[in-house]
Amino acid sequence: MKNVVLLGSTGSIGTSTIKVAEDLPDRIRLVGLAAGNNAELLAQQTRRHAPEAICIQDETKARELREFFGGSVDVSSGAEGLLKLATLPSADIVLIAIVGTAGLQPALAAIRAGKDIAVASKEILVMAGEIVMSEARKFGVRVLAVDSEHSAIFQCLDGKSSDSVRNLWLTASGGPFRQTPKEEFAAITVERALKHPSWVMGRKITIDSATLFNKGLEMIEARWLFGIGMDRVQVVVHPQSIVHSMVEFVDGSILAQLSTPDMCLPIQYALTYPDRAPSERVQTNFAKIASLTFEDPDLDRFPALKLARHAGTVGGTMPAVLNAANEVAVDAFCDRRINFPQITETVARTMDAHQLVAQPSLDEILAADRAARSAAAEIAARLSTTR
Repeated sequence: MKNVVLLGSTGSIGTSTIKVAEDLPDRIRLVGLAAGNNAELLAQQTRRHAPEAICIQDETKARELREFFGGSVDVSSGAEGLLKLATLPSADIVLIAIVGTAGLQPALAAIRAGKDIAVASKEILVMAGEIVMSEARKFGVRVLAVDSEHSAIFQCLDGKSSDSVRNLWLTASGGPFRQTPKEEFAAITVERALKHPSWVMGRKITIDSATLFNKGLEMIEARWLFGIGMDRVQVVVHPQSIVHSMVEFVDGSILAQLSTPDMCLPIQYALTYPDRAPSERVQTNFAKIASLTFEDPDLDRFPALKLARHAGTVGGTMPAVLNAANEVAVDAFCDRRINFPQITETVARTMDAHQLVAQPSLDEILAADRAARSAAAEIAARLSTTR
């Protein structure tokens, strides 16, 4: 039995994690649940799973939940509440599925409290991968991947050293605009960008998949998770999303992990690791799939990959700047203040203006994040007048 704290229980990863827990009631117990603003769904989850503690962002909603549950569950709020749940004494593992940078401090708190962490929030390792992995080694805990791509690499590596690896191959669906001419990008609507061909995900990650920023962030994440230089992290477009990623070894052998797309599979593997628990949820029929295809990503139409490789190679505060600027740009696009190509343009201009700190402390990383958000907002505002 694993006692699990789930931060981000009402989002897409969170609700899939709830399904996994319900599939495996003898293996997984949800002892803590944290949500953003969806108090109604958090209340439903709490009634069903009876965690020890819950957290919601807004204190007013927290008071309402305290009154509703009448003391049967510990209710907290805000950033302090997330830290409380992340260090819950009974927890074995903390799954972090909070969108944005809010998961970084809880991740570090969980590690320092001796908890394994399962990472679904890319920002944690993109912003502070070196610090997070160093702390995990120091406190003797595991950092487990929840992304399907990183879970696939983890399964293929199976404990082998980075010296045995020639390349890590992250697969990308190519998003909804894989075959859309570049000259049509400026006319892409928010509604079109939110229609992913393979996955049902939250708004931010769906837009990131359309620009391929999602894959760029995954490149940086893989670099830290697996101790591999950016020059050995590659991307290949695979529209069927059946091969979730691959490891190419120094002898030329390539191992891949395949399955029908379903986030429950990597979530379950992270929570039951090192065991594999039986599940009927994922069924893969190769005859029905019929064919698997691969192609190089188009770096001219999707320059996000070049920006991410540069950020990951330079390191220091640059990945945090890339991430922060992208979050601001995605919000601006979804609010219809900038067009689709201007997401990448906003990030590129923000990176160009940044004064790199090569070996930053956590405070310097957080300062770079704040400065990049401010700079990106100004750049997006200027670009909105040129649409």
